[in-house]
Amino acid sequence: MTARDNWKKLSKILDEADAYDRAIGKLNFDLECTAPEEGMDQAGEDMAILGQRLFSLTHSKRYVALLTALKNDSEGLTDRQKRAVEILWRSHEKEKNLSPAFAYRFDLAQTRAYTAWLGAKKASDFSRFAPAFEKIVDLTRKAILLRDKKYPTVYDALLDDYEPGGSIGQLDGFFAALKARILPLIKRIEEEGREIRTDFLTRPVPIAKQEQFSRAILDLEGLRRTALVLSTTEHPFTDHYGPHDVRVTTHYYENNFVSNIFTTLHEGGHALFMQNEPEEYYADHVADEMTSAMHETVSRFFENYIGRSAAFVHYLYPIVQKVGGKTFSDVSEEELYLAVNSSKPGLNRCDSDELTYPIHVMIRYELEKAFVNGDLAIKGIPAAWNERYKAYLGVDVPNDAEGCLQDVHWTGMYGYFPSYALGNAYGAQILHTMEKEFDVFDAVSKGDLSKVGAWLTERVFSIASLTDPDEWIKRITGEPLNVNYYLDYLENKFKTIYQLS
Repeated sequence: MTARDNWKKLSKILDEADAYDRAIGKLNFDLECTAPEEGMDQAGEDMAILGQRLFSLTHSKRYVALLTALKNDSEGLTDRQKRAVEILWRSHEKEKNLSPAFAYRFDLAQTRAYTAWLGAKKASDFSRFAPAFEKIVDLTRKAILLRDKKYPTVYDALLDDYEPGGSIGQLDGFFAALKARILPLIKRIEEEGREIRTDFLTRPVPIAKQEQFSRAILDLEGLRRTALVLSTTEHPFTDHYGPHDVRVTTHYYENNFVSNIFTTLHEGGHALFMQNEPEEYYADHVADEMTSAMHETVSRFFENYIGRSAAFVHYLYPIVQKVGGKTFSDVSEEELYLAVNSSKPGLNRCDSDELTYPIHVMIRYELEKAFVNGDLAIKGIPAAWNERYKAYLGVDVPNDAEGCLQDVHWTGMYGYFPSYALGNAYGAQILHTMEKEFDVFDAVSKGDLSKVGAWLTERVFSIASLTDPDEWIKRITGEPLNVNYYLDYLENKFKTIYQLS
């Protein structure tokens, strides 16, 4: 039997597996966006049962035999199909020793952890989340230790899952570079920076108007409305179930209208990635295989490099004036630009400014590394969180909801947080390359993001699922990841904003 014959047979199994995967994803979307509180546990059980079927398909003797045959002989397959085999084999190697019962327990524990987190955050009481949290971390460790491949630590394995080649050694160096240049700049701004007016940022804007504005932003980013849903949730996210069903969520705050602007730009960046991968990738089961940092590169690119630029604020200013009525009549365009870029250490990662943002991520990285590897007890997380926020950002954490319960990620995603900081660094390097080829911000100032979207589609989206991170950034920019583009960008921008020498 030829490799092409084996591929056709494997593809039929993958088609069914993808259908179950999409169904689970849609149930999860319902769980996080529309399910009533009393129905959440049932939704979790439904997802776990479907997960059992998905697990059985991708662990069947037939599936393993076909995948093994293709791993040993891929002659005649296309490059995309060979890449799919490579990715499927990686996943198989990680999961082959898990039993169906273990996989079911793990899936159910994650959905129950989500409902526990919601309740704990509402009550601002970490102890209500701690048992579910501890269970998920324990199951995560057990799953990693069942693998044939051994890593220096459990957390190293998780980092490699999210970013192939990622490790504690790599990220310790990356965050050390950020810390060395960002923390002194934060201190200089506090001591020497000019005052920036921000009082108007808390003026109320009706939710209905914010929703209209969100839809306009998604249109501006180039998203197809006929393949898009916009909804709300506690912690915004974007997901998709094929290129024709992309779902964006946001969270509206009447007295913080800019939060929704930048959340929508961020989630719209994810959605643009999802809508613009080549469709043939789906047929070959190689779509949506980009890493987390690749995805965060695009979301953070639109949120910050585009969204917080002077050019975008120039376009945004008259719209804000129109949407707000007389609410912002006393605010100039320059004041709006300075306000949305003002830097002040705070509590919330999602609403933090560009300069302090990577420190929020670094804190989470340090804590994850500690509790996943058993160096920090789960019950000790609130105190450790509060200590780091005081040490790095000089802020006191008043309660668990504004502290260690603010992010949904610890209901089962350990090793993801560094992706945000890596995405920022990739984005700066990509912007540097893009600006060599056309005047990015001239178009942005006119509300034209089509050139940016087309460039990203051709140069970034088209190769993401086919490459690992190192090759991806080299092919886009011609060089490996260089964190100095990001640090230079931050220093130049914030020294100018705060009129530092």
